[in-house]
Amino acid sequence: MRKIIALITIVIMVVGLLSGCGQNSQTGQSGSVQSKEKVLKIWSFTNEAKVFATAFKEKHPDVKIEFTMIPMTEGEYQLKLKSALQSGDVPDVVALEASFVRSFVESNYLADISDLLPEAKKLETYQFTIDMGTDQNGVIKAYSYQATPGVMYYRRSLAKLYFGTDDPAKIQELMSNIDKFAEAAKIVKEKSNGNTYMVASTADFGNLFFANRSQPWIVNNKLVIDPQIDKLFDIAKLFRQNGYEAQTQQWSESWFAGMNDSLVDAKGNPKQVFAYFLPTWGLSYVLQPNAVAKQNKEGKTVGHDTSGDWALIPGPLPYQWGGTWFGVPKDSKNIELAKEFIKFATLNEETLKNWALGVYTNEYLKKIDPSVGNDLKQPAGDFVSSKKVVEELIPQMKDAPASKFVGGQNPYEVFAEAAKRIDLANTLKNIQGTDDVIQRALWDPLDAYASGKVSKEEAVKQFKDNVKNALPNVQVN
Repeated sequence: MRKIIALITIVIMVVGLLSGCGQNSQTGQSGSVQSKEKVLKIWSFTNEAKVFATAFKEKHPDVKIEFTMIPMTEGEYQLKLKSALQSGDVPDVVALEASFVRSFVESNYLADISDLLPEAKKLETYQFTIDMGTDQNGVIKAYSYQATPGVMYYRRSLAKLYFGTDDPAKIQELMSNIDKFAEAAKIVKEKSNGNTYMVASTADFGNLFFANRSQPWIVNNKLVIDPQIDKLFDIAKLFRQNGYEAQTQQWSESWFAGMNDSLVDAKGNPKQVFAYFLPTWGLSYVLQPNAVAKQNKEGKTVGHDTSGDWALIPGPLPYQWGGTWFGVPKDSKNIELAKEFIKFATLNEETLKNWALGVYTNEYLKKIDPSVGNDLKQPAGDFVSSKKVVEELIPQMKDAPASKFVGGQNPYEVFAEAAKRIDLANTLKNIQGTDDVIQRALWDPLDAYASGKVSKEEAVKQFKDNVKNALPNVQVN
């Protein structure tokens, strides 16, 4: 009897072991498949993608997110991303910044995600954001959650002083094209006795001219200098020679100083700046933080808070600046899941509303994933890529903190108008992957010409030489 019981016990154990092996094998196989399908690897250069990834996990708790952030310092992100794409060992979703999105979109590294276009149509996604993610053959390879039209911000108190009004509609009329803008700069110079500059740097309005070229930089592999670039040379010299600009370096301490009235000249005399050209994100990330008084190295308070003394208008020309797009490497093992993430982050009405309204607070995100730490969050106010969502949000934005900063204006209304101008003007039709390299090659020669150090012919020759050195395969005549 004991032998029978023992035999039965052994049989049960063996069956159990075999069953267990089968289950483990199945689970392992299923687990490996699940791991293959449910692990989403995301690379980005900012934490914004991590905010989306955490919110995505709330809707997809079975998905494990592997997020990698690589800084853009000295092109590190682009280099590492390109190396991974060439090796085939790729993430599933990649973030692409405006300055280099075209170079990746025009390559053969990214998957075709044109099948998401119907979702974009439903949300009335701004066409210029779609154009940036579309390659030369009409294949869509990236979508953005942001629209980043540029506008002109100006000081209300200075507008009243020099133009008799701070009314945005009237100021826009005075500066509705580049020639009017230059004429207004002359008035500011004369009425302020040279103590107020129209702009802090000529680099501030470079994007306006780049965006409104009638031709791309390269046509049939030849460098093309559009008439708008010739105009940029003339305007830059006009502003420099006539003292209409403060001659600061964009993003330098003195450039920011014009935002809080702590700017001084070489002799220590106080100076002011009338206007800045910045995109949508420039309001919350650049202008607002730098409009407050600062402490100098000696601990003395310099400048003062200019909050509430600003206004914004579409400005002389439509332009776009910055933004982030998401694409899927074609060698990703999880293309469908990656596309689901992109659809969630860029083509989902609820997500875009939450993003713009600041729903994704640190508290909200930590409830989903406590490991995100104490800093991850998305503040309210970002201008999203859906015209439909924007129009729904405009009434809600009229009492936002940013509205108080610009003297009671609704910034979302102005951004919407600026975005509409970009689509109507089709300003991004000439964007190419080599634009950033070419435009960087322009700045030193342009600066030398504006300062009167070289003739226009010499400056143009230096520009062409710079392009030839940077892009040796491009024909430069």
